[in-house]
Amino acid sequence: MHGLDTEQQIFFYEQEFYVFSNFSSFKLEWKGEMWMTSEHAYHSEKFEDEDILEQLRNSSSAHDSMKIAYAYKDKYRKNWDEVKLQVMKDILHAKVEQHPYVKKKLLESGDKELIENSWRDDFWGWGPNKDGNNQLGKLWMEVRDEVRSHIN
Repeated sequence: MHGLDTEQQIFFYEQEFYVFSNFSSFKLEWKGEMWMTSEHAYHSEKFEDEDILEQLRNSSSAHDSMKIAYAYKDKYRKNWDEVKLQVMKDILHAKVEQHPYVKKKLLESGDKELIENSWRDDFWGWGPNKDGNNQLGKLWMEVRDEVRSHIN
């Protein structure tokens, strides 16, 4: 069941604020390369193997990039769990800087809580029981605060 936006909360898995999803169609320049989506860029950070990176570069959708990354879980860089939140935050900042529309939507979200209402993922989203970590939503709120502090 999808949440509906309220005065206090914005749900961004598939509705009006879909731009916050890593699957949304916003190309991203990341570390000197163009990636089809922020999802692609995120998965590229997991690997040093050039063959896997090439597969990610050539994957035609965010979903495909995710499948490729999961297929090579055993080849993730050693410190991945320690760095993945900062990597994601840096990618979100890049997405905002490179896409005025994303920045506009982020600022329009005001002070509302941002929730990735993905029923699949209880780390990045709120998961099947709506009690997950919502790490992606939390990172977007941090990025929003940081973007705002540079404007004022």
